[in-house]
Amino acid sequence: MKNEVDSHFILKVFEKIRQHGEQREDGYHLGGVKAFTDFDGYTVYMEDALVKLRFGFHNQYHFDYEQTEHAEAFERKLKAIDADY
Repeated sequence: MKNEVDSHFILKVFEKIRQHGEQREDGYHLGGVKAFTDFDGYTVYMEDALVKLRFGFHNQYHFDYEQTEHAEAFERKLKAIDADY
């Protein structure tokens, strides 16, 4: 993934997942991505089976993945959600 994360894009996709996704006990699910927040709502989490993104206060973020291809596929999922909804 890029060194810089577009905070507006991340928050926009999170909101689209929340609005259009299926609500389950563990969060909202849409397009192969699960989205949820911590208890106070200051940290946003989005993940699939291979990548986890934590995006928090002051636009701090952390990606957790093993292979670059996984991160690229995750980014494509986020872009697809943004384009489709």
